[in-house]
Amino acid sequence: MSRALLLALQAAALGAATLVSGFAASPAAAQASSCQDAQKFMGERQTLTQQFQKAAGKDKKIDPRSACSIFGKLVKNGETGLQWLEANKDWCQVPDQFAQNFKQEHEKITQLRGQACDAAAKMAAMEKQARQQAKQAQQGGNPFGGGLTGEYKIPKGAL
Repeated sequence: MSRALLLALQAAALGAATLVSGFAASPAAAQASSCQDAQKFMGERQTLTQQFQKAAGKDKKIDPRSACSIFGKLVKNGETGLQWLEANKDWCQVPDQFAQNFKQEHEKITQLRGQACDAAAKMAAMEKQARQQAKQAQQGGNPFGGGLTGEYKIPKGAL
């Protein structure tokens, strides 16, 4: 998420806070306080973005399972943000450009979540297959168990 988007939303929320102080006893006060709600989901979004960057590390590679989880949280956060924008965009004077960028970013993250979760599912299937093959190899390649190996031990000592 770009810093300009966050700053634009914070500016809108700050403008709404000014409205709240002017209309503290009016019905508009409840609507204006919702402008400050944007800071909650935007703060959460920024935290999730930082988690993703930290998980990716310096080499910019992230485990698909971690990516799926973080993208899932970002998608949920984006849905909350889109609902907020739909209900409060005009009242809180959120710029059209911000709303449009937020929606495009949400669509991109939703697409990336799908790709990451697909990769995580494939990775889990490959790991399961590898475990099964390793188990079969330990059993001597016999899919029916390790009981029949073709060896017979002759007891030592007196019979």
